[in-house]
Amino acid sequence: MIYKHIPDVLVKAKFSDCKKFRYQLTIENTVKTSGNTLCVIMQNPSVANAKFADKSVQFLEKLIFEKEVEPFRNVKTILVVNLFAYIQTNSFLGSPDKIGKENDSLIRHAIKISDMVLIAWGKTNSYSERRNVIHAILKNYPKKRLLKTRVHPSRGTYKDFIEPYSF
Repeated sequence: MIYKHIPDVLVKAKFSDCKKFRYQLTIENTVKTSGNTLCVIMQNPSVANAKFADKSVQFLEKLIFEKEVEPFRNVKTILVVNLFAYIQTNSFLGSPDKIGKENDSLIRHAIKISDMVLIAWGKTNSYSERRNVIHAILKNYPKKRLLKTRVHPSRGTYKDFIEPYSF
């Protein structure tokens, strides 16, 4: 299902040339003049792009920009990246050909320039190899604040949804 982005955001999307891989969504709160950058790492992209959101992206926009949930009160920019960059909505099966050739470098960059990282791939994510890649990248930033969602954002609730992350 396609959702609208919330008001007062500017969204940019980085796709592969073939448009089968979405590497990053940048979502900026246009009301704030300054603030932190949050890297959100999910499993794989759905239909969200610069013009439309999906359920997970819209939920995160509301959680971070409208609900002012602690610790997101000072976030101005969200960088959404994924374990796998291949765009697929239902019955996703992660495999090496679904990662995308630019994906890991963009994940590294998003983590590097962010003030904090939110792991939002859900608790049932079974892709341990890809999780280990993210953990290896995060080990380079031992002072970065790490958070996680209790469940996947498409099934999220605003109460008690965010908790500390460790690996």
